[in-house]
Formats: sequence, C-alpha cells, structure tokens
Amino acid sequence: MADPDQAVSKPLLSHAGWVRVLPFLVYLGFLLIAELLERAGVPAQQLRWLYPVKTVAVAATLVLFWRHYTELHQWNARAALAVVAGLGVFWLWISLNQGWMLIGTPGGYDPRTAGGLDWTLVVVRIAGAALVVPVMEELFWRSFLLRWLDSIDFAAVDPARVSLRSAAVAAVLFGFEHNQWLAGIVAGAVYSLLFMRTRSLWTAIIAHATTNGVLGIWIVITETWSFW
Repeated sequence: MADPDQAVSKPLLSHAGWVRVLPFLVYLGFLLIAELLERAGVPAQQLRWLYPVKTVAVAATLVLFWRHYTELHQWNARAALAVVAGLGVFWLWISLNQGWMLIGTPGGYDPRTAGGLDWTLVVVRIAGAALVVPVMEELFWRSFLLRWLDSIDFAAVDPARVSLRSAAVAAVLFGFEHNQWLAGIVAGAVYSLLFMRTRSLWTAIIAHATTNGVLGIWIVITETWSFW
C-alpha cells in the first residue's frame, strides 16, 4: 500500500492551464487599470490609447507561450463553417441588444478626434479585436475552461466528449463577461459547439475573428460606437 504521506494531489491549475490563463489575466488587468483611471478623472479621449497598449501586451504574452499551445501548431480548421458561424453570431450580436439583454450602460469606444476618425485607433481596434482577442479568448474559454470544468487534466479531455453541463457553464460565464450578456451566451455556445464538433480550436478562433472583424467594420460604417 502506498504511503499516504507520499501521495501528491494535482494542482487545480497546471502549467498547461497557466499559459492559457495568463494572457486572459493580462487582458483583464488592463480593464481594471482603465476603470481605475476613469474613476481618477482621466478623460475618455486619453484612455482610448490603453487599447493599443493592451493589445500589444496580450499579443506579447501569446507569443511568449506559443510553443505550449500545441492545439494551434497544426492547421485543422473548418474555415468555411467557421466563417458562416461567425457571420451568424455577428447578426445575432447586433440584434440582441434590447435593454434587458444588457448589463449596465455600455461606454463604447469612440475613435473620433475633432469630429473625424482617427484611423490609427480604428485599425488597431479592429486588428486587436479580430486577430488578438479571438486567440486569447478561445485559448482560455474553449481550450482551457470548457475542458477544465470536466477534468483538472483538461488537456487529456477530447473536445468531442465535453459534457453538456460544462458547455452550458462555460457559455454562461462567457456571456456575462460581456455587456451584451445574452448575445455573449449565444456566441459562447456557438464557439464551444464548433470546438467540440470539429475538435479544432482554429475553427472556433476563425469564427470568433469573423464576428469581431465584421462587427468592427459595421460599427465604423454605422458609427454605433456603443457596440465597442
């Protein structure tokens, strides 16, 4: 019989977990910094420049840990399916915006300066939302949390065998990360389903990137800054 004193329990968060959580924590850290600066009276016009800094910081963290993201080392995306799903989520996102579907009042991100668009802010905002955020969020929400809810040894969990309970919990949590909580839950469910059915995180990333990229273009065209 093994000596109980020699038994070592697995930590709740392994190294594989940490490298998927840290980019998300960097992202949340900048949201906290922005909130504190806003409360300290820093004008919203100046706070807009935190987004480029946040984007670079998150991207740098992803690059630092890239070798550990083994699920991204092989291109196995169902690109056409992902784009169609991403467009569907975009349509739902701009439709599910009634008062009861929102948490708080969205401040938005207005890239205009002196009445004209600041194209540096526009490009950085869309690029960050379409290229950096989908990778960071899908690594955290789908690759890590979705499977971790089923097993601490999440990397050993086949995406196709994730329980419906874990999928539901992850979708709800993802939804309440956003001001549009209902649209967020639907989006989280779609991205999770893509990952589970295709066993490809790239498919979920492309869908997420499509949603965010098209949404960004639509926001600029319609000047509906509250969606940012």
